[in-house]
Amino acid sequence: MQHILAADGIAREGIEQLKKNFNVEVRDKISHEELLEIIPQFDALIVRSASKVTADVLERAKNLKIIGRAGVGVDNIDVQAATERGIIVINSPDGNTIAATEHTFAMMLAVSRNIPQANQTMHSGKWDRKKFVGVELRNKTLAIIGLGKIGAGVAKRAQSFEMNVIAYDPFVSEERAKSLGVKITELDELFKTADFITVHMPLTNKTRDMIALPQMKLMKPTVRLINCARGGIINENDLVTALKENIIAGAAIDVFENEPLAEDSPLRNLPNIILTPHLGASTVEAQIGVSVDVASGIIDALNNKPVATAVNLPHIPSHVLEKLAPFIDLGERLGRTIVGMSKDPISSVLVKISGKIADMNSSLISTAVLKGILSAALDNVNLVNANILAADRGIHLSEIKSNVARDFANLVTVNANGNTVMGTLFGNEGRIVEINNFRVDVDPHARILICPHINRPGVIGSVGTLLAEHKINISGMNVGKTAIEGTSLMVLTVDNPIPQYVLDKMKALDPIFDVTPVAYDV
Repeated sequence: MQHILAADGIAREGIEQLKKNFNVEVRDKISHEELLEIIPQFDALIVRSASKVTADVLERAKNLKIIGRAGVGVDNIDVQAATERGIIVINSPDGNTIAATEHTFAMMLAVSRNIPQANQTMHSGKWDRKKFVGVELRNKTLAIIGLGKIGAGVAKRAQSFEMNVIAYDPFVSEERAKSLGVKITELDELFKTADFITVHMPLTNKTRDMIALPQMKLMKPTVRLINCARGGIINENDLVTALKENIIAGAAIDVFENEPLAEDSPLRNLPNIILTPHLGASTVEAQIGVSVDVASGIIDALNNKPVATAVNLPHIPSHVLEKLAPFIDLGERLGRTIVGMSKDPISSVLVKISGKIADMNSSLISTAVLKGILSAALDNVNLVNANILAADRGIHLSEIKSNVARDFANLVTVNANGNTVMGTLFGNEGRIVEINNFRVDVDPHARILICPHINRPGVIGSVGTLLAEHKINISGMNVGKTAIEGTSLMVLTVDNPIPQYVLDKMKALDPIFDVTPVAYDV
């Protein structure tokens, strides 16, 4: 049974879900040294933000297949190193959306009305109303940087407070923004006009220090900044300067460049900033949500099913991925077929996606074809590392699309080394429907033999007799014809591995041109 390590205090609901399928070891607190020592024995790892899954950890993770981050950000995981090793990295992009949205709004209200500062003085026995006069949200302009699910949720709530909402997001269309009641604007204009600014972007090379002193000097002196996204987007040293010199009025920060925040951080000594210790996802509901989401993803991944929340695979919505999943499986089987038919090393692969699926993000189908090709010679090939391994070996992948799939609803065609194999779905089951212009109907889920031969009496009988003599059972047979007169293609489904000496005897039969064995699930 596969072995999973759950670190950093994963909610019980997710752990119980995993225990139904796997051995689970729970380590709510684990040092980096301990993680390095024990990681070789695990097939999957779940973390929150405390554990750092660095390159040295991954180097020792010889059995690791998947890392689940119970949350949105994966800053504590070396995704590139994981990808190079074929390790899937998944997150839970939706499980804490409401919690992060509500915390953002709580921080905005707190910083506008000085609630934490007033509360502190009340507990110390004071009554100081004049010192804590605040500002209203109504009729103020809220600027949202990053209009994803959390940003959109903040926009919706801001409108109920009668705020004017503007936003910057290079990946959001005017139509999408309009549907949210938000006006898209450029960054400089946003900085100049906003009364409140909240960021909801991932931390990348482009977003690091996105808001620094030059940007703060463009802002109104009454502006208040909120960051419940990722530390590092707002430059902390520059924020200290801006707050000390009253360049801006206030800030509310939940995330930091280095966590936990250092005891001597100058941010702790500023009266016009509100600090919380990364509480954006810290609700009972969110912790259950992310743990269950990640547990479901790990169960799918360890059962060789595609996972919609993988961050090192193309992002495909779950409802689309559900439709594509059987085609991804079919693509891998077509890849195994084409490599079995190839006499020489494959250097170029053409995948054609035809029919209704051509309108979807079908890149994983092509990646699955590469996986099938490479699996013939390499271990531990999966959808994460197949493209990298293919590129390392000089295999060039091309993909074309067409809305026309002949007389099928959908069709996947793979061409390499002069051979062509086509497949489609009958229901949700993959079938090979053409091999090198021979129309066939083959179930690619066991062992098959592909035998082009002269179309004359006795051929099929001689092959059957030969296999029977060597105790090899034929469980299925299909014969395809082509426009070439006198030539047919026999495809046999067999229950047993066929020794090479038997294959040689088959090839020696006068009417047989060639014999190609292909093994799929064995």
